[in-house]
Amino acid sequence: FLCLGTEGAPGIAGMKDQVALLRWVKKNIANFGGNPDDVTIAGGSAGSSAVDLLMLSKVTKGLYNKVIPESGSSLSPFSIQLDPVQIAKDYASIHKFNEVDDIYALEEFYRTVPYEVLLSDLSLESNITLIFTPCVERSVAGIETFLEDTPANILKQGTYRKVPVLYGFTNMEGYMFLGAFASLKDKMNERFSDFLPADLQFESEAQKTEIAQKVKRFYFGDDPIGEDSVLSFVNYNTDIVFAYPHLRSTQLQVEAGSDSIYLYEYSFPSPIPKGDGVPEIMKKVQGAPHCAQSAAVHDIVFDLVTPDASEEYKKLRATLKEMWLNFIITGKPVPEGSDLPAWPPVGPNRSPYMELGEDIKLKGSLYEERAKFWDDIYGRFYKSPIAPEHQRIRTEL
Repeated sequence: FLCLGTEGAPGIAGMKDQVALLRWVKKNIANFGGNPDDVTIAGGSAGSSAVDLLMLSKVTKGLYNKVIPESGSSLSPFSIQLDPVQIAKDYASIHKFNEVDDIYALEEFYRTVPYEVLLSDLSLESNITLIFTPCVERSVAGIETFLEDTPANILKQGTYRKVPVLYGFTNMEGYMFLGAFASLKDKMNERFSDFLPADLQFESEAQKTEIAQKVKRFYFGDDPIGEDSVLSFVNYNTDIVFAYPHLRSTQLQVEAGSDSIYLYEYSFPSPIPKGDGVPEIMKKVQGAPHCAQSAAVHDIVFDLVTPDASEEYKKLRATLKEMWLNFIITGKPVPEGSDLPAWPPVGPNRSPYMELGEDIKLKGSLYEERAKFWDDIYGRFYKSPIAPEHQRIRTEL
């Protein structure tokens, strides 16, 4: 995912590998009894963000006709590098490389640095970004472009292929960050602005601090973040990393004319983790953690994720499998004539959605208050990703 806008590192190679796979499927799946004109792409977590991006790319036209992103959106802060060249420069500087302003020297550094060194400082930042992820590309002669514009712009303009989408997340996606709560709570109290999503920008530090305090008050109230704030911590991280990006994308797609998005929240509670190695803080809340719906649908056993095989869970798992299979076959999780609860596509105001938990119920607007809160902030302060600047080819240097 190195993205320098050069011939050797135009960017987003990892997504182009996935396009190559889809083209192979299109060309060859009939030899295995499959239908090349009926392909569903699905993914969880970062894979969910990836299939969301595949849906927005012009080069995937005709390679799929249904999409299932599970717990990850193209609008998640971690999905797209905000400034890929600057990110590459900063990371190279950490490793004592000084010629960062020579784009081709920078490219050569990444080509030759030992693998172990390259991976030694990769981590999730406090603003919920990863270092190397997909990017908005600069057009490079002779090289296919995967992503010509930002996901938000593509969604707003409606310049993507509108296909049925089964779209959702769990009610406690942010549980995955709870292991770091003890080391983060004091930092959040001291400088909450460091923990705002990276894809926000402000005119001044004073404005950033003002908005940070507004966000902190919305989730944590006026008291310091402490042991009684665990659920609020989970909700905050659920919203900024997963839930709101999904809901923002849903709203933009509906406004652009998409009429076959099936929105859900998965909420079946996983058991409270046990054992000496589990931090006590992780035993204080219970819900459906990151990608728990994927575990249910695909019979995956994740530590701290998969519930005990109760009869209720077995029943829900069977229902989810039926819904997912229905969607893959028909483009609807609950087709006409099904005995399952009716599930219409989502419309304006992110309503309705299906609650997939101890009960399966069709409900109104998903996270209405929380979504409107972030609608206001992103409407005023959204920071759009940028593509690399045009680079002179080597023969021009």
